[in-house]
Amino acid sequence: MKHKSHLLEAVHETAQDLQKCGFIDKRALNRYDALCLEPVPSYSPEQIRTLRDRYRISQAVLAAILNISLSTIQKWEIGEKHPGGPSLKLLSILDRKGIEALI
Repeated sequence: MKHKSHLLEAVHETAQDLQKCGFIDKRALNRYDALCLEPVPSYSPEQIRTLRDRYRISQAVLAAILNISLSTIQKWEIGEKHPGGPSLKLLSILDRKGIEALI
């Protein structure tokens, strides 16, 4: 897991140790995990187009990979709509880890 800071890394490591020793439950550890995650970045229309160009895929292929409609991709790229929720997370994974991570 990538942490925002050394402090959060230390907090997370301590929480893991506390969970292993039985002082906190798995649910509490999951809350620490969520606090330590980096936020998902937003993507501008230009960034979405650049991402698609990087992997040399069409709008239709990106739509299929993300399991959304072609018109949604088109609207993202002209700025009429903006990705959110699971689609935003999948774009982030595509950006950071490559197309192989989603196929």
